Amino acid sequence: MAVQDHDAYWHPGLETQSRADWRKLQLDLLKDHLRHAYEGSPYYRAAFDAQRVSPGDLHTLDDLRRFPFLDKATIRDRQVAVPPFGDLVAVPEREIVYISASSGSTGVPTASPFTAKDFEEWIDYEARQFWSSGLRPTDRYAHALNFSLFVGGPCVLGAQKLGALSIHAGTLPSERLLAILNQFKATALWTTPSYAWHLGETAQSEGIDPARDLGVRRLFVAGEPGGSIPETRERIEALWGAEVYDYYGLSDIFGSCAGMCVEKDGLHWAEDHILVEVLDPETLEPVAEGARGELVLTTLRKRARPIIRFRTGDVVSVTTEPCRCGRTSLRLKGVHGRLDDMLIVKGVNLFPGDVEAVVRQDPALTGEYRLVLDRVERLDRLTVEAEHTQGFNGDLEDLRGRLRRQLKAATGVGAEVALLAPGTLPRAVHKAKRIDDRRQHVWS
Repeated sequence: MAVQDHDAYWHPGLETQSRADWRKLQLDLLKDHLRHAYEGSPYYRAAFDAQRVSPGDLHTLDDLRRFPFLDKATIRDRQVAVPPFGDLVAVPEREIVYISASSGSTGVPTASPFTAKDFEEWIDYEARQFWSSGLRPTDRYAHALNFSLFVGGPCVLGAQKLGALSIHAGTLPSERLLAILNQFKATALWTTPSYAWHLGETAQSEGIDPARDLGVRRLFVAGEPGGSIPETRERIEALWGAEVYDYYGLSDIFGSCAGMCVEKDGLHWAEDHILVEVLDPETLEPVAEGARGELVLTTLRKRARPIIRFRTGDVVSVTTEPCRCGRTSLRLKGVHGRLDDMLIVKGVNLFPGDVEAVVRQDPALTGEYRLVLDRVERLDRLTVEAEHTQGFNGDLEDLRGRLRRQLKAATGVGAEVALLAPGTLPRAVHKAKRIDDRRQHVWS
């Protein structure tokens, strides 16, 4: 049920309940969800039996640790083995009304099915999340995400549900999107951090000042860690004269599962839909609150295809401290990178986001960067490529030395720095590729 504009919350009682109430709600939902998965899905029945565990063994949320993990490869393999949706599906096909699909490294798209109720509850959560970020019925919202089977496409319906005028822009060419933003005086936009930067630069190249000449005052970004890196967020905000809110989504569950409220102090999680674990990727034991670990997710309501203990590969940190906005849900304090994007350089774990935080804070740099790794005489060598700004008239050697020192202090890795002319590095239309690993033998 929606609330009026003067209210701060979409579902006030739910969003501000105590942590004890959150845990009780999750336990009640999880008990029912595990039963549904076991009774409806051949895969889960076999997986639970092999682990010698049953839904009746769950008495506390900690008991979930007795249940088996799931990963992307298993989802894909089971879909191939039992087409078209796989045997994780726990409802008859006649109840499935929508699927999204994500591409995989094998070229086989993995489908994410929804019942009518799954879809309705997902869109209500998107409305709740938009509301927490300050979107209101008076806004004109442009949704610049891919609609071609992408799970982020239907999130626009959340903006429509709360009453905002919604523009289904999709992946228009940059010049066309800028024209649409100007023509319809859009006040809000959702895209990736890299594309928000690219679109702003494109506007400037056409003589348009995004902050002065366009009306976008809220930017929702997702798909990359940049939105939770303060230096990146602040650079995009300065470029657009807009507030930037980071969102986190997962194709295997539903669109955006967590997002920033107006306080922008972490991403509020959809805890009535998804249970969060943060585990040490080596020991698979929980890490302390605030420490980095792998994000492991369990759906609590999705009937079409339950997802139990899904290892996302995303490295995150979380907190349960109450937010200044009054919401009490768990918050992601950072999506620091991916396990498969994590580099080990000279024995040090390094994520592209760690470098981004340094590059984006220096006004003498455009903010674009790339990590190039090679091996010289059996030793790793990291070169950080970055662009100086147009019209930079300082000393390039001083800038190079400053960046090298800042990278060493922030990451613990000694890196070479290559300063390039603005516009040299490729711009990303969607997710940016930040790593060029040229080592012949890369160890993990």
